[in-house]
Amino acid sequence: MKRHDALALAGAYFDNGRFFDDLSRRVAMRTESDTGSVPPSLAAYLQEELVPRLAPLGFDCEIVANPAPGGGPFLIARRVEGPRLPTVLSYGHGDVVSGQDALWRDGLSPWQLVAEGERWYGRGTADNKGQHSIALGALEAVLKARDGRLGYNITWLVEMGEEAASPGLEAVCAQRRHELAADLFIASDGPRVRAARPTLFLGSRGAVNFSLRLKARERGYHSGNWGGVLSNPATVLAHALATLVDARGRILVDALRPPPMSEALRAAVAELEIGGGADDPELSIDWGEPGFTPAERLVGWNTLEVLALGAGQPQRPVNAIPSEAVAHCQLRFVVGTPWQELERIVREHLAAQGFPQVEVKVTLSGAATRLDLDNPWVGWALRSMEASSGSRPDLLPNLAGSLPNDIFARLLGLPTLWVPHSYPACAQHAPHEHLLAPLAREGLQLMAGLYWDLGESNAPWKAGALKAAA
Repeated sequence: MKRHDALALAGAYFDNGRFFDDLSRRVAMRTESDTGSVPPSLAAYLQEELVPRLAPLGFDCEIVANPAPGGGPFLIARRVEGPRLPTVLSYGHGDVVSGQDALWRDGLSPWQLVAEGERWYGRGTADNKGQHSIALGALEAVLKARDGRLGYNITWLVEMGEEAASPGLEAVCAQRRHELAADLFIASDGPRVRAARPTLFLGSRGAVNFSLRLKARERGYHSGNWGGVLSNPATVLAHALATLVDARGRILVDALRPPPMSEALRAAVAELEIGGGADDPELSIDWGEPGFTPAERLVGWNTLEVLALGAGQPQRPVNAIPSEAVAHCQLRFVVGTPWQELERIVREHLAAQGFPQVEVKVTLSGAATRLDLDNPWVGWALRSMEASSGSRPDLLPNLAGSLPNDIFARLLGLPTLWVPHSYPACAQHAPHEHLLAPLAREGLQLMAGLYWDLGESNAPWKAGALKAAA
């Protein structure tokens, strides 16, 4: 068979209803990982749903216990055609966020796949059950078209805790480095830039969550009897925040700003359209770093966001000076930012600005990654995707959001290619999460094309070996 036969088989898997049936079973499994417990459904998803699908394709499957307390299990599935052949590592996660059952409208449930026109509703349809189901279906189609021989080895790593910040993922990758050794990483997660065109992204922005806390005293005091002679921690903290980011969202701390964007990066994002979709929010005018396009701000720059503010009783305020105030913040950052030093940087900055009493504490962090734009795998993937879809893909140097990509790029030393099959208005993590049926069908053919092309002689296995991230 030829390449077009593999794409036809992938399309037929969608057209004959098998993809819908497979995804229906997977959506029906309540694999919530953000509830503070480890439900049996996490292991069941791997053992009862994925292993029976992978084993007949020639994979040796192993369920790996999570070394992190309270973390869900992992699946490592390896299909080895030859010890001298190159290997691709694929990844997905079968866990989902809380279903939020009561917030779905009548006729919909997070645990039932419901098709309404082009929208397929259900928790995990977009993030990530639908996306790794697309990749698995495409792989099966290519195996059939190539008579069971890919021409390379493939390993699948599936975790069940991504929505809980991937506990244990780094440790498992370090402990199982030999089993996960590969030459290339390809996975699907996150949204396309726009529904109408495929997207390839090469990494993700990193994130550091941190809190600013100021405790002035043990309890609140009457604002009339003590106002004017007792400091107000909410007022002080508001002014401290204003030294970090200005009223238009511009970061004011030089050490938290990224290096200048390269011309190659600016060129890569020049044609990206941000927003404008039917369900997208209206972009704020004159917000963020001045002189940049929306795409440059979102993909090539850092942002400091205040996620939550607390002082007193906002839902039922009383006439009292609060005893303490807290701000939960986040820095989204690109490569080249000294994010490991954020706590020190912010603490020293606040002290220099007259706020040494504000406590700074990092609560969560993850690194930024970006494959070199000139890596041969980038052009190879773009050509493959265009050949399969008939349209030129959007190239996103890095996702604006965050993924555990640094583990695959840094720890395992792999060039990373991400091909998402969702879109910006998919409502992931919210009620009415959905997958667009046309994107699912196109995604099956995109992935089939990539898996096929990996077995061709022009795949840059040696030339694409990972270089230092730009």
